[in-house]
Amino acid sequence: MDITCVAETKDILGEGVIWNPAEGRLYWVDAFGPMIRRYDPKTGDVQSWKMPEIIGSLVFNRTGGIVAGLQSGFCRVSLDPVAVEQVVNPQPGPDVIFNDGKCDRRGRYLVGTMDRNFAPGAGVLWRLDPDWSTYRLDDGITVSNGLAWSPDNETMYFADTRALVVYAYDYDIETGNVANKRVFFRTDDMVGRVDGATADRDGNYWCAMIHDGSICCFDPRGRLDRRIELPVKHPTMCTFGGPDLDVLYVVTSRRFLDEAAECEQPLAGGLFAVTGTGAKGVAEPFFAGN
Repeated sequence: MDITCVAETKDILGEGVIWNPAEGRLYWVDAFGPMIRRYDPKTGDVQSWKMPEIIGSLVFNRTGGIVAGLQSGFCRVSLDPVAVEQVVNPQPGPDVIFNDGKCDRRGRYLVGTMDRNFAPGAGVLWRLDPDWSTYRLDDGITVSNGLAWSPDNETMYFADTRALVVYAYDYDIETGNVANKRVFFRTDDMVGRVDGATADRDGNYWCAMIHDGSICCFDPRGRLDRRIELPVKHPTMCTFGGPDLDVLYVVTSRRFLDEAAECEQPLAGGLFAVTGTGAKGVAEPFFAGN
């Protein structure tokens, strides 16, 4: 197994990393940059676009362009030149942040919110349908993270980072509704907390363990299968990319480091590629709206 920092971007808070198979390039956000970034593994080039406000995640639109969760809600985003169009905000408020999000395999965009000052229980899990209507799926969340689906679409995973828990829900792929919420696993006895996550083709759940400097893989029963140590302390999200979806890309943060720690971890905030895990991911769907 090989772990390489492929882009020393020094993100304040890397999030929302997602592979675009049509382009063969990787996108992610620096939430507090705020930036959208794009990495081309063929050339090593990184391009960055400044955003007008905090951005938590992005997905690709089937009709072209990007749909993203910004502080002002769900927005259409174009990059060249940069243009941001707010479409709908189901939870307006000066301290509300749209955090982790991704599409289910019918092209609905799910995003969890949180209070930027970590007010307990202020977060909501929202579903944005292709017609841009919004639906509340869950609430009482402190820090929304860890969205992923099992390969058979029957289970959705969602983490409340500060509550030290990852939940599993029965997921109805035809309607986008959830039921039977239960604990998938807890991290009370672990150093790290679950941040962003993804699932592989075998149904294993891979998650960035912020504060622990690792990526952990849990099997479909919620049992820890393996732990991969990184050279930085605060990984924030992971996804599978590359032509065969066998490269585990990891974004990281330097937000939680003091000056001395930044000197000790010069690659903090960079983009990492992990190869040789033996796992392969499932392509992330595009948003089905316009």
